Amino acid sequence: MKECTDQVVGDILSSWRYDISGISPEMRTDYESHLTECDHCRRKQQLHRMIDVVLIGLSTVSVLAFLFAIAIIHRFEPLRQWALVMHLDHRSVALTLQMGAFAGLLVSIVCWILIAIATPAPVYLTGMAQSRLHGRLPRNVA
Repeated sequence: MKECTDQVVGDILSSWRYDISGISPEMRTDYESHLTECDHCRRKQQLHRMIDVVLIGLSTVSVLAFLFAIAIIHRFEPLRQWALVMHLDHRSVALTLQMGAFAGLLVSIVCWILIAIATPAPVYLTGMAQSRLHGRLPRNVA
């Protein structure tokens, strides 16, 4: 892997995890020009953004999976028959499963919020969506 072309700017960028979205536009110009020139830093930035997007995607899938589990536990009829075969009270089995699903949902939501706060993934995804949207609009539409 190639080294950074300007080690001072590369060290600053790496300490920020290659996120320059939170700084003022005046300060951003040097960093943006470095990212266009330096292949090493550009690859590192792309790697960090990919990790951020994967993390927020996994936490979103986790939230949806726990919501789905809660709905299934609440509506699933064979759960009552399984409880009778196992000689257990249906309510205790269903409530235990539901409490586990709610706990998982709560942890998943907290993880999603922490990832959204700690990483620039929402800003990055919004920027990607806007650039694709503007790229597909006709030129005469403002």
